[in-house]
Amino acid sequence: MGLIPYKNEVYLDWSDEKNVSAMQAALKDVEGQLGGSYPLVIGGKRLETDGEISSVDPSNPSRIVGKLAAATEREADMALDVATGAFEYWSRTAPEARARIMLRAAAIMRRRKFEFLAWEVFEGGKPWNEADAQVAEAIDFLEYYAREMLRLKDGVEIYAIPGEESRYFYQPMGVGVVIAPWNFPTAILTGMSAAALVTGNTVIMKPSEFTSVVGAKLMEVYEEAGVPEGVVNFLPGYGSEIGDYLVADARTRFISFTGSMKTGLRINELAAKQIENQRWVKRVIAEMGGKDAMIIDDSADLEAAANDIVKSAYGYGGQKCSAASRAILHRDIYDEVLGKVVEKAGALKIGAPESADVNMGPIISEPQFEKVLSYIDIGKGEGERVLGEDPGDPSGGYFITPTIFEVESRSRVAQEEIFGPVLSVIGARDFDDALRIANDNPYGLTGGVYSRNRDNLERARHELRAGNVYFNRGITGALVGVQPFGGFGMSGTDSKAGGPDYLPLHMLARTVVERF
Repeated sequence: MGLIPYKNEVYLDWSDEKNVSAMQAALKDVEGQLGGSYPLVIGGKRLETDGEISSVDPSNPSRIVGKLAAATEREADMALDVATGAFEYWSRTAPEARARIMLRAAAIMRRRKFEFLAWEVFEGGKPWNEADAQVAEAIDFLEYYAREMLRLKDGVEIYAIPGEESRYFYQPMGVGVVIAPWNFPTAILTGMSAAALVTGNTVIMKPSEFTSVVGAKLMEVYEEAGVPEGVVNFLPGYGSEIGDYLVADARTRFISFTGSMKTGLRINELAAKQIENQRWVKRVIAEMGGKDAMIIDDSADLEAAANDIVKSAYGYGGQKCSAASRAILHRDIYDEVLGKVVEKAGALKIGAPESADVNMGPIISEPQFEKVLSYIDIGKGEGERVLGEDPGDPSGGYFITPTIFEVESRSRVAQEEIFGPVLSVIGARDFDDALRIANDNPYGLTGGVYSRNRDNLERARHELRAGNVYFNRGITGALVGVQPFGGFGMSGTDSKAGGPDYLPLHMLARTVVERF
Protein backbone atom coordinates (compact mmCIF):
# COMPACT_ATOMS: atom_id res chain seq x y z
CA MET A 1 0.00 0.00 0.00
CA GLY A 2 1.27 3.44 -0.88
CA LEU A 3 0.64 5.80 2.03
CA ILE A 4 1.96 9.20 2.97
CA PRO A 5 4.20 9.08 6.06
CA TYR A 6 2.35 9.16 9.36
CA LYS A 7 1.91 12.53 11.02
CA ASN A 8 -0.29 13.71 13.86
CA GLU A 9 -3.61 15.37 13.15
CA VAL A 10 -3.25 19.15 13.36
CA TYR A 11 -5.20 20.86 16.14
CA LEU A 12 -7.78 23.45 15.21
CA ASP A 13 -6.94 27.15 15.52
CA TRP A 14 -9.73 28.77 17.51
CA SER A 15 -8.53 32.24 16.56
CA ASP A 16 -9.66 31.40 13.02
CA GLU A 17 -13.24 32.59 12.63
CA LYS A 18 -14.00 29.83 10.12
CA ASN A 19 -13.32 27.19 12.78
CA VAL A 20 -15.41 29.07 15.35
CA SER A 21 -18.31 29.34 12.89
CA ALA A 22 -18.06 25.65 12.01
CA MET A 23 -18.08 24.72 15.68
CA GLN A 24 -21.07 26.94 16.43
CA ALA A 25 -22.95 25.38 13.52
CA ALA A 26 -22.10 21.88 14.75
CA LEU A 27 -23.26 22.72 18.28
CA LYS A 28 -26.56 23.98 16.92
CA ASP A 29 -27.01 20.91 14.73
CA VAL A 30 -26.16 18.45 17.51
CA GLU A 31 -28.33 20.33 19.99
CA GLY A 32 -31.25 19.56 17.69
CA GLN A 33 -30.43 15.84 17.98
CA LEU A 34 -30.27 15.71 21.77
CA GLY A 35 -32.58 13.22 23.45
CA GLY A 36 -32.42 10.68 20.63
CA SER A 37 -32.51 6.92 21.16
CA TYR A 38 -29.66 4.52 20.40
CA PRO A 39 -30.06 0.74 20.25
CA LEU A 40 -27.47 -1.98 20.72
CA VAL A 41 -25.77 -3.17 17.55
CA ILE A 42 -25.02 -6.91 17.50
CA GLY A 43 -24.18 -8.62 14.24
CA GLY A 44 -25.33 -5.54 12.35
CA LYS A 45 -28.82 -5.71 13.89
CA ARG A 46 -30.30 -2.90 15.99
CA LEU A 47 -31.70 -4.25 19.25
CA GLU A 48 -33.81 -2.52 21.88
CA THR A 49 -33.91 -3.70 25.48
CA ASP A 50 -36.20 -3.24 28.46
CA GLY A 51 -33.51 -1.29 30.33
CA GLU A 52 -32.36 2.18 29.38
CA ILE A 53 -29.37 4.44 30.04
CA SER A 54 -30.10 8.16 30.11
CA SER A 55 -26.97 10.12 29.29
CA VAL A 56 -27.14 13.72 30.51
CA ASP A 57 -25.25 16.94 29.87
CA PRO A 58 -23.01 17.46 32.93
CA SER A 59 -23.22 21.24 32.40
CA ASN A 60 -27.00 20.98 32.58
CA PRO A 61 -28.05 17.66 34.14
CA SER A 62 -31.73 18.21 33.33
CA ARG A 63 -30.88 17.96 29.62
CA ILE A 64 -30.78 14.43 28.20
CA VAL A 65 -28.13 13.92 25.54
CA GLY A 66 -29.38 10.49 24.53
CA LYS A 67 -31.22 7.38 25.64
CA LEU A 68 -29.43 4.10 25.09
CA ALA A 69 -30.57 0.54 25.24
CA ALA A 70 -28.92 -1.12 28.24
CA ALA A 71 -27.55 -4.60 27.60
CA THR A 72 -28.17 -7.46 30.01
CA GLU A 73 -26.42 -10.82 30.24
CA ARG A 74 -28.76 -12.07 27.51
CA GLU A 75 -27.47 -9.53 24.99
CA ALA A 76 -23.89 -10.01 26.22
CA ASP A 77 -24.22 -13.73 25.48
CA MET A 78 -25.59 -12.94 22.05
CA ALA A 79 -22.71 -10.56 21.31
CA LEU A 80 -20.12 -13.12 22.39
CA ASP A 81 -21.69 -15.73 20.09
CA VAL A 82 -21.79 -13.36 17.14
CA ALA A 83 -18.23 -12.13 17.69
CA THR A 84 -16.97 -15.72 18.01
CA GLY A 85 -18.55 -16.63 14.69
CA ALA A 86 -17.32 -13.49 12.94
CA PHE A 87 -13.75 -14.16 14.07
CA GLU A 88 -13.56 -17.15 11.71
CA TYR A 89 -13.62 -14.96 8.60
CA TRP A 90 -12.30 -11.65 9.94
CA SER A 91 -9.11 -13.31 11.22
CA ARG A 92 -8.47 -14.55 7.67
CA THR A 93 -9.03 -11.15 6.09
CA ALA A 94 -5.83 -9.71 4.63
CA PRO A 95 -4.07 -7.26 6.94
CA GLU A 96 -4.01 -4.74 4.08
CA ALA A 97 -7.81 -4.90 3.84
CA ARG A 98 -8.20 -4.39 7.58
CA ALA A 99 -5.80 -1.44 7.46
CA ARG A 100 -7.77 0.15 4.61
CA ILE A 101 -10.92 0.08 6.73
CA MET A 102 -9.13 1.86 9.58
CA LEU A 103 -7.83 4.49 7.15
CA ARG A 104 -11.34 4.98 5.81
CA ALA A 105 -12.65 5.32 9.39
CA ALA A 106 -10.02 8.02 10.00
CA ALA A 107 -11.18 9.90 6.91
CA ILE A 108 -14.83 9.69 7.98
CA MET A 109 -14.04 10.91 11.49
CA ARG A 110 -11.98 13.76 10.03
CA ARG A 111 -14.96 14.80 7.89
CA ARG A 112 -17.24 14.60 10.94
CA LYS A 113 -14.75 16.27 13.28
CA PHE A 114 -16.86 19.26 14.32
CA GLU A 115 -19.86 17.00 14.92
CA PHE A 116 -17.77 14.80 17.23
CA LEU A 117 -16.49 17.89 19.02
CA ALA A 118 -20.06 19.02 19.61
CA TRP A 119 -21.08 15.64 21.06
CA GLU A 120 -18.04 15.85 23.34
CA VAL A 121 -19.16 19.28 24.56
CA PHE A 122 -22.69 18.15 25.36
CA GLU A 123 -22.04 14.64 26.69
CA GLY A 124 -18.52 14.97 28.11
CA GLY A 125 -18.55 18.61 29.21
CA LYS A 126 -15.33 19.16 27.24
CA PRO A 127 -13.95 22.61 26.51
CA TRP A 128 -13.35 23.07 22.80
CA ASN A 129 -9.58 22.65 22.88
CA GLU A 130 -9.85 19.47 24.99
CA ALA A 131 -12.50 18.01 22.67
CA ASP A 132 -10.37 18.85 19.63
CA ALA A 133 -7.27 17.23 21.11
CA GLN A 134 -8.97 13.93 21.81
CA VAL A 135 -10.84 13.68 18.49
CA ALA A 136 -7.49 14.36 16.81
CA GLU A 137 -6.04 11.58 18.97
CA ALA A 138 -8.76 9.18 17.81
CA ILE A 139 -7.92 9.96 14.17
CA ASP A 140 -4.23 9.47 14.97
CA PHE A 141 -4.91 6.03 16.47
CA LEU A 142 -6.73 4.92 13.30
CA GLU A 143 -3.97 6.23 11.03
CA TYR A 144 -1.08 4.97 13.17
CA TYR A 145 -2.40 1.48 13.85
CA ALA A 146 -3.22 0.96 10.17
CA ARG A 147 0.42 1.66 9.32
CA GLU A 148 1.66 -0.44 12.23
CA MET A 149 -0.33 -3.42 10.95
CA LEU A 150 1.28 -3.05 7.55
CA ARG A 151 4.68 -3.01 9.26
CA LEU A 152 3.92 -6.17 11.24
CA LYS A 153 1.86 -8.15 8.71
CA ASP A 154 4.78 -10.32 7.54
CA GLY A 155 6.23 -10.81 11.00
CA VAL A 156 9.71 -9.85 12.11
CA GLU A 157 13.10 -11.12 11.05
CA ILE A 158 14.76 -13.90 13.03
CA TYR A 159 17.83 -16.07 12.44
CA ALA A 160 17.82 -19.42 10.66
CA ILE A 161 20.29 -22.30 10.54
CA PRO A 162 21.61 -23.78 7.28
CA GLY A 163 19.06 -25.94 5.48
CA GLU A 164 16.04 -24.49 7.25
CA GLU A 165 13.69 -21.55 6.94
CA SER A 166 12.46 -19.96 10.17
CA ARG A 167 9.57 -17.53 10.26
CA TYR A 168 8.24 -15.53 13.17
CA PHE A 169 4.89 -13.92 12.55
CA TYR A 170 1.68 -12.89 14.23
CA GLN A 171 -1.89 -14.14 14.18
CA PRO A 172 -5.11 -12.72 15.66
CA MET A 173 -6.21 -13.83 19.13
CA GLY A 174 -10.01 -14.03 19.15
CA VAL A 175 -12.84 -12.07 20.76
CA GLY A 176 -11.79 -8.93 22.59
CA VAL A 177 -13.92 -7.08 25.14
CA VAL A 178 -13.14 -3.36 25.04
CA ILE A 179 -14.21 -1.50 28.19
CA ALA A 180 -13.71 2.25 27.83
CA PRO A 181 -13.82 5.18 30.26
CA TRP A 182 -15.85 8.36 30.11
CA ASN A 183 -13.03 10.89 30.17
CA PHE A 184 -11.77 10.26 26.61
CA PRO A 185 -14.84 8.65 25.04
CA THR A 186 -13.74 9.22 21.44
CA ALA A 187 -9.98 8.76 21.70
CA ILE A 188 -9.67 5.80 24.06
CA LEU A 189 -12.63 3.81 22.74
CA THR A 190 -11.34 4.34 19.19
CA GLY A 191 -7.76 3.48 20.09
CA MET A 192 -8.54 0.28 21.97
CA SER A 193 -11.09 -0.98 19.45
CA ALA A 194 -9.04 -0.02 16.36
CA ALA A 195 -5.99 -1.87 17.67
CA ALA A 196 -8.06 -5.00 18.25
CA LEU A 197 -9.81 -4.79 14.87
CA VAL A 198 -6.83 -4.07 12.65
CA THR A 199 -4.97 -7.04 14.14
CA GLY A 200 -7.80 -9.36 13.05
CA ASN A 201 -9.79 -9.76 16.25
CA THR A 202 -13.50 -9.26 16.73
CA VAL A 203 -14.69 -6.76 19.29
CA ILE A 204 -17.43 -6.08 21.81
CA MET A 205 -17.36 -2.35 22.60
CA LYS A 206 -18.71 -1.37 26.00
CA PRO A 207 -18.49 2.39 26.44
CA SER A 208 -19.00 4.14 29.76
CA GLU A 209 -22.65 4.67 30.63
CA PHE A 210 -21.86 8.38 31.01
CA THR A 211 -20.64 8.78 27.41
CA SER A 212 -22.36 6.05 25.43
CA VAL A 213 -23.75 8.41 22.78
CA VAL A 214 -20.21 9.17 21.62
CA GLY A 215 -19.72 5.39 21.49
CA ALA A 216 -22.79 5.09 19.26
CA LYS A 217 -21.30 7.71 16.93
CA LEU A 218 -18.04 5.74 16.72
CA MET A 219 -20.08 2.65 15.84
CA GLU A 220 -21.60 4.62 12.95
CA VAL A 221 -18.09 5.43 11.72
CA TYR A 222 -17.01 1.79 11.79
CA GLU A 223 -20.12 0.70 9.95
CA GLU A 224 -19.70 3.37 7.27
CA ALA A 225 -16.01 2.48 6.95
CA GLY A 226 -16.94 -1.09 6.07
CA VAL A 227 -16.28 -3.16 9.18
CA PRO A 228 -18.33 -6.33 8.47
CA GLU A 229 -21.38 -7.16 10.55
CA GLY A 230 -20.53 -8.92 13.78
CA VAL A 231 -16.86 -7.96 13.71
CA VAL A 232 -17.53 -4.99 15.98
CA ASN A 233 -20.54 -5.01 18.27
CA PHE A 234 -21.86 -2.04 20.25
CA LEU A 235 -22.93 -3.04 23.74
CA PRO A 236 -23.71 -0.13 26.07
CA GLY A 237 -24.71 -1.22 29.53
CA TYR A 238 -23.94 -0.93 33.20
CA GLY A 239 -20.71 -2.53 34.31
CA SER A 240 -22.47 -4.01 37.33
CA GLU A 241 -24.85 -5.89 35.02
CA ILE A 242 -22.66 -7.09 32.14
CA GLY A 243 -19.02 -6.31 33.04
CA ASP A 244 -18.24 -9.44 35.05
CA TYR A 245 -20.15 -11.62 32.59
CA LEU A 246 -18.16 -10.44 29.59
CA VAL A 247 -14.81 -10.69 31.36
CA ALA A 248 -15.39 -14.13 32.88
CA ASP A 249 -16.92 -15.87 29.85
CA ALA A 250 -14.88 -18.66 28.24
CA ARG A 251 -15.36 -17.16 24.75
CA THR A 252 -13.54 -13.95 25.71
CA ARG A 253 -9.90 -14.13 24.62
CA PHE A 254 -8.67 -10.76 25.88
CA ILE A 255 -9.90 -7.68 27.70
CA SER A 256 -8.74 -4.17 26.89
CA PHE A 257 -9.62 -1.85 29.75
CA THR A 258 -9.06 1.77 30.74
CA GLY A 259 -10.49 3.00 34.03
CA SER A 260 -10.05 2.91 37.77
CA MET A 261 -7.52 0.81 39.66
CA LYS A 262 -10.29 -0.93 41.60
CA THR A 263 -12.13 -2.04 38.46
CA GLY A 264 -8.94 -2.96 36.65
CA LEU A 265 -7.79 -5.22 39.47
CA ARG A 266 -11.19 -6.91 39.55
CA ILE A 267 -11.02 -7.53 35.81
CA ASN A 268 -7.53 -8.96 36.18
CA GLU A 269 -8.70 -11.26 38.98
CA LEU A 270 -11.76 -12.50 37.08
CA ALA A 271 -9.79 -13.01 33.87
CA ALA A 272 -7.19 -15.11 35.67
CA LYS A 273 -9.71 -17.79 36.64
CA GLN A 274 -10.12 -20.62 34.17
CA ILE A 275 -13.69 -21.80 33.72
CA GLU A 276 -15.25 -24.76 31.91
CA ASN A 277 -14.48 -24.88 28.17
CA GLN A 278 -11.88 -22.09 28.41
CA ARG A 279 -8.87 -23.03 26.31
CA TRP A 280 -6.51 -20.13 26.92
CA VAL A 281 -5.02 -17.84 29.48
CA LYS A 282 -6.87 -14.59 28.93
CA ARG A 283 -4.80 -11.52 28.28
CA VAL A 284 -5.57 -8.27 30.11
CA ILE A 285 -4.41 -4.96 28.66
CA ALA A 286 -5.12 -2.43 31.39
CA GLU A 287 -4.55 1.26 32.05
CA MET A 288 -5.71 2.10 35.56
CA GLY A 289 -5.04 5.70 36.44
CA GLY A 290 -2.40 7.67 38.29
CA LYS A 291 -1.40 10.10 40.99
CA ASP A 292 1.02 12.06 38.89
CA ALA A 293 3.69 14.40 40.20
CA MET A 294 5.54 17.40 38.81
CA ILE A 295 8.84 18.22 40.54
CA ILE A 296 10.06 21.81 40.38
CA ASP A 297 13.64 22.31 41.51
CA ASP A 298 15.46 25.49 42.44
CA SER A 299 17.03 25.93 38.99
CA ALA A 300 13.77 25.82 37.02
CA ASP A 301 12.08 28.45 34.85
CA LEU A 302 9.43 29.22 37.46
CA GLU A 303 7.00 31.06 35.20
CA ALA A 304 6.94 28.23 32.66
CA ALA A 305 6.68 25.67 35.45
CA ALA A 306 3.67 27.40 36.99
CA ASN A 307 1.94 27.62 33.60
CA ASP A 308 2.43 23.91 32.94
CA ILE A 309 1.37 22.87 36.44
CA VAL A 310 -1.93 24.69 35.93
CA LYS A 311 -2.38 23.30 32.42
CA SER A 312 -1.58 19.74 33.55
CA ALA A 313 -3.64 19.89 36.75
CA TYR A 314 -6.80 21.54 35.45
CA GLY A 315 -7.10 20.54 31.79
CA TYR A 316 -10.54 18.89 31.59
CA GLY A 317 -10.94 19.62 35.29
CA GLY A 318 -8.22 17.17 36.30
CA GLN A 319 -10.29 14.30 34.91
CA LYS A 320 -7.33 12.70 33.18
CA CYS A 321 -5.31 9.75 34.39
CA SER A 322 -2.24 11.76 33.34
CA ALA A 323 -3.25 14.93 35.22
CA ALA A 324 -0.79 16.58 37.59
CA SER A 325 -2.36 16.03 40.99
CA ARG A 326 0.85 16.60 43.00
CA ALA A 327 3.24 19.54 42.70
CA ILE A 328 6.47 18.90 44.58
CA LEU A 329 8.33 22.17 45.07
CA HIS A 330 11.90 22.75 46.28
CA ARG A 331 11.71 24.74 49.50
CA ASP A 332 13.77 27.64 48.10
CA ILE A 333 11.24 28.38 45.34
CA TYR A 334 8.13 26.99 47.09
CA ASP A 335 6.39 30.28 47.93
CA GLU A 336 7.07 31.88 44.56
CA VAL A 337 5.81 28.94 42.51
CA LEU A 338 2.78 28.38 44.74
CA GLY A 339 1.86 32.05 44.41
CA LYS A 340 2.07 31.89 40.62
CA VAL A 341 0.02 28.66 40.46
CA VAL A 342 -2.69 30.09 42.73
CA GLU A 343 -2.90 33.23 40.59
CA LYS A 344 -3.03 31.39 37.27
CA ALA A 345 -5.47 28.70 38.42
CA GLY A 346 -7.72 31.31 39.97
CA ALA A 347 -7.92 33.12 36.61
CA LEU A 348 -9.30 30.10 34.71
CA LYS A 349 -12.74 30.59 33.18
CA ILE A 350 -15.15 27.92 34.39
CA GLY A 351 -18.55 27.15 32.91
CA ALA A 352 -20.52 25.33 30.25
CA PRO A 353 -18.13 24.92 27.29
CA GLU A 354 -20.23 26.86 24.82
CA SER A 355 -17.35 29.00 23.55
CA ALA A 356 -13.63 28.61 22.92
CA ASP A 357 -12.61 30.79 25.89
CA VAL A 358 -13.96 28.39 28.56
CA ASN A 359 -10.99 26.72 30.25
CA MET A 360 -12.77 24.28 32.54
CA GLY A 361 -16.13 22.61 32.24
CA PRO A 362 -18.06 20.43 34.68
CA ILE A 363 -17.26 17.20 36.48
CA ILE A 364 -18.70 14.35 34.39
CA SER A 365 -21.48 13.08 36.69
CA GLU A 366 -23.17 13.42 40.06
CA PRO A 367 -21.36 10.40 41.56
CA GLN A 368 -18.00 11.82 40.47
CA PHE A 369 -19.00 15.27 41.71
CA GLU A 370 -19.78 13.79 45.14
CA LYS A 371 -16.52 11.85 45.17
CA VAL A 372 -14.43 14.95 44.45
CA LEU A 373 -16.41 16.85 47.06
CA SER A 374 -15.65 14.18 49.64
CA TYR A 375 -11.92 14.50 48.96
CA ILE A 376 -12.12 18.29 49.29
CA ASP A 377 -13.64 17.74 52.74
CA ILE A 378 -10.82 15.33 53.58
CA GLY A 379 -8.25 17.85 52.36
CA LYS A 380 -9.63 20.55 54.64
CA GLY A 381 -8.74 18.34 57.58
CA GLU A 382 -5.32 17.40 56.26
CA GLY A 383 -3.88 20.75 55.23
CA GLU A 384 -4.60 24.31 54.18
CA ARG A 385 -6.84 25.06 51.22
CA VAL A 386 -5.18 28.02 49.50
CA LEU A 387 -7.52 28.07 46.49
CA GLY A 388 -11.04 26.85 45.89
CA GLU A 389 -14.60 27.33 47.00
CA ASP A 390 -17.27 24.91 48.14
CA PRO A 391 -19.42 24.18 45.07
CA GLY A 392 -23.03 25.19 44.72
CA ASP A 393 -26.14 23.20 43.88
CA PRO A 394 -25.17 20.50 41.35
CA SER A 395 -28.58 20.67 39.68
CA GLY A 396 -27.21 23.69 37.83
CA GLY A 397 -24.21 21.71 36.57
CA TYR A 398 -21.45 19.67 38.21
CA PHE A 399 -19.00 22.55 38.54
CA ILE A 400 -16.07 22.58 40.97
CA THR A 401 -13.54 25.40 41.00
CA PRO A 402 -9.77 24.75 40.85
CA THR A 403 -8.68 23.67 44.32
CA ILE A 404 -5.21 23.68 45.88
CA PHE A 405 -4.16 22.16 49.19
CA GLU A 406 -0.84 22.53 50.98
CA VAL A 407 -0.38 19.10 52.54
CA GLU A 408 2.14 16.51 53.70
CA SER A 409 3.18 13.86 51.19
CA ARG A 410 1.42 11.00 53.01
CA SER A 411 -1.96 12.72 53.28
CA ARG A 412 -4.86 11.00 51.54
CA VAL A 413 -5.42 13.81 49.06
CA ALA A 414 -1.75 13.48 48.05
CA GLN A 415 -1.85 9.68 47.81
CA GLU A 416 -5.23 8.68 46.37
CA GLU A 417 -6.55 9.32 42.87
CA ILE A 418 -9.29 11.97 43.03
CA PHE A 419 -9.94 12.58 39.32
CA GLY A 420 -10.97 16.18 39.73
CA PRO A 421 -9.56 19.72 39.88
CA VAL A 422 -7.67 19.15 43.16
CA LEU A 423 -3.93 19.78 43.35
CA SER A 424 -1.77 18.83 46.34
CA VAL A 425 1.29 21.03 46.82
CA ILE A 426 4.15 19.47 48.79
CA GLY A 427 7.45 20.98 49.87
CA ALA A 428 10.79 19.18 49.39
CA ARG A 429 14.14 19.81 51.11
CA ASP A 430 16.18 19.01 47.99
CA PHE A 431 16.02 16.95 44.78
CA ASP A 432 16.60 13.67 46.61
CA ASP A 433 13.63 14.42 48.84
CA ALA A 434 11.51 15.42 45.84
CA LEU A 435 12.23 12.14 44.02
CA ARG A 436 11.48 10.16 47.15
CA ILE A 437 8.12 11.92 47.56
CA ALA A 438 7.23 11.45 43.89
CA ASN A 439 8.01 7.73 44.00
CA ASP A 440 6.24 7.14 47.32
CA ASN A 441 2.97 6.18 45.64
CA PRO A 442 1.52 2.95 44.24
CA TYR A 443 0.83 4.46 40.81
CA GLY A 444 3.34 5.00 38.02
CA LEU A 445 1.74 6.66 35.00
CA THR A 446 3.11 10.12 34.24
CA GLY A 447 5.54 12.44 35.94
CA GLY A 448 7.54 15.52 35.19
CA VAL A 449 10.53 17.56 36.24
CA TYR A 450 11.18 21.25 35.71
CA SER A 451 14.92 21.89 36.01
CA ARG A 452 17.94 23.41 34.31
CA ASN A 453 20.20 21.04 36.25
CA ARG A 454 21.39 18.31 33.89
CA ASP A 455 22.36 15.95 36.73
CA ASN A 456 18.85 16.18 38.18
CA LEU A 457 17.25 15.51 34.79
CA GLU A 458 19.44 12.49 34.11
CA ARG A 459 18.67 11.06 37.54
CA ALA A 460 14.94 11.52 36.97
CA ARG A 461 15.24 9.91 33.52
CA HIS A 462 16.02 6.62 35.24
CA GLU A 463 14.74 7.02 38.80
CA LEU A 464 11.35 8.73 38.52
CA ARG A 465 8.98 5.77 38.54
CA ALA A 466 6.49 6.57 35.78
CA GLY A 467 5.77 5.15 32.35
CA ASN A 468 5.76 8.60 30.76
CA VAL A 469 8.27 11.16 32.08
CA TYR A 470 8.36 14.72 30.78
CA PHE A 471 11.04 17.36 31.31
CA ASN A 472 10.35 21.10 31.24
CA ARG A 473 6.82 20.80 29.82
CA GLY A 474 3.36 19.68 30.84
CA ILE A 475 2.68 16.02 31.62
CA THR A 476 -0.62 15.54 29.75
CA GLY A 477 -1.52 15.32 26.07
CA ALA A 478 0.61 12.38 24.87
CA LEU A 479 0.72 12.27 21.06
CA VAL A 480 0.13 8.99 19.22
CA GLY A 481 3.35 7.69 17.70
CA VAL A 482 5.38 10.40 19.45
CA GLN A 483 4.83 9.73 23.14
CA PRO A 484 3.57 6.13 23.53
CA PHE A 485 1.37 6.15 26.61
CA GLY A 486 1.04 3.77 29.53
CA GLY A 487 2.32 3.20 33.04
CA PHE A 488 3.28 0.55 35.52
CA GLY A 489 2.79 -0.10 39.21
CA MET A 490 -0.91 0.27 39.91
CA SER A 491 -1.28 2.35 36.76
CA GLY A 492 -1.62 -0.77 34.64
CA THR A 493 0.25 -3.17 32.40
CA ASP A 494 2.49 -0.59 30.68
CA SER A 495 0.73 -1.32 27.41
CA LYS A 496 2.06 1.84 25.70
CA ALA A 497 -0.91 2.81 23.53
CA GLY A 498 0.10 4.64 20.37
CA GLY A 499 3.51 2.96 20.31
CA PRO A 500 5.34 0.18 18.43
CA ASP A 501 4.72 -2.47 21.10
CA TYR A 502 0.94 -2.02 21.31
CA LEU A 503 -0.44 -4.05 18.39
CA PRO A 504 1.50 -7.23 19.29
CA LEU A 505 -0.39 -7.29 22.60
CA HIS A 506 -3.48 -8.11 20.51
CA MET A 507 -1.85 -10.97 18.60
CA LEU A 508 -0.18 -14.33 19.15
CA ALA A 509 3.41 -14.79 18.02
CA ARG A 510 4.02 -17.92 15.95
CA THR A 511 7.25 -19.63 14.90
CA VAL A 512 7.20 -21.95 11.87
CA VAL A 513 10.34 -23.83 10.78
CA GLU A 514 10.74 -25.84 7.57
CA ARG A 515 13.73 -28.06 6.80
CA PHE A 516 14.63 -28.40 3.13
